[in-house]
Amino acid sequence: MSLDEFQQLPAPGDIETSRQRIKFCAQQQLFKHAIAKENGGFADSFQQLVDKHQALGLSCRDSGLILSINAHLWGSVFPFLTYGSSEQKERWLADLISGNIIGGHAITEPQAGSDVNALTTEATKTDTGFVLNGHKRFITNTPIADILVVYAKINNKLSAFIIKSDDPGVNFTNSPNVTGCTSATMGDVLLQNCVIPANRQLGKTGAGNMMIQHALELERAFIFAGIAGIMDWQLKQVIRFSRERQVNDTHLGSHQAISHKIAEMKVRLQSIQLWVNECARLKDNKKRITLASAQTKLFASEAFLQSSLDAVHIMGSSGLTEQNPLNQLVQDAMASRLFSGSSEIQKNIIAALLGTGEGFKG
Repeated sequence: MSLDEFQQLPAPGDIETSRQRIKFCAQQQLFKHAIAKENGGFADSFQQLVDKHQALGLSCRDSGLILSINAHLWGSVFPFLTYGSSEQKERWLADLISGNIIGGHAITEPQAGSDVNALTTEATKTDTGFVLNGHKRFITNTPIADILVVYAKINNKLSAFIIKSDDPGVNFTNSPNVTGCTSATMGDVLLQNCVIPANRQLGKTGAGNMMIQHALELERAFIFAGIAGIMDWQLKQVIRFSRERQVNDTHLGSHQAISHKIAEMKVRLQSIQLWVNECARLKDNKKRITLASAQTKLFASEAFLQSSLDAVHIMGSSGLTEQNPLNQLVQDAMASRLFSGSSEIQKNIIAALLGTGEGFKG
């Protein structure tokens, strides 16, 4: 898979185009990295996964596609790998890796974001399976998803369930939409007496919190691999503009105020790459990434936003036109501070792992 192959991606468009773009990435075998051969993968490393995602970002320059792909991978593929039964892996995994079906996970609710203890979606056990009732919001890959890993409580024990888009009592909607990462389809999941068989529970009863944290750790660690590729392109555009734009008979980049901003953009980009590569190194050495992934997400999302603001500032009024893709990156960067847990949540995680912060009793 090369950078040139990504150039063949369909342009962003409607819902069906969003589906085609994810399937195209699957056809380039993007979803096979860091997965064992017996599960349909390449048996290669997380570092190779990072390298391919960065190449995608540099080529497509689409934060929404990056968000969709990461929701598919960390929200469905890897939970099946880690927690799925042999039967569930055989039934779903090959289709998820090949892109024949699109997945994701549904955690957030209208009144519950990062606090999983506040989730209210319920699953009631029956003689033949489960009945689910609840409302999920801002779920990436809805409505194009064929399946979602939905988190709900059984007698107050958070658990995970495999929900198909055509299950009775389920509705994957196409709203509400947000202004950032607009090419990633997003919407609500409405569960009204949704009936599923017993073999659609993923993992053990009560393991939902651990499963969510595992999925989000991976997403936080690696979603900025693709975005780093976008930021690489962003930096190249700013450098080109600063060389071509003339101010007082000299190019814009010769002014120290501008050159310093560009220098800072370069430092941010390579710092993100170092953090993402560190997460890959830890995973490839079978080490925990809880702290490193939170640090990566915190630094990278703030850096992406600042560099996006700087890029528009350097370009002046032309950076604010609708036709300039650097303008949209500001909205995407604002969204990046929120997805996978806000910057404040990452600070809470880091402080807790250091033995400080809210709830610490020294």
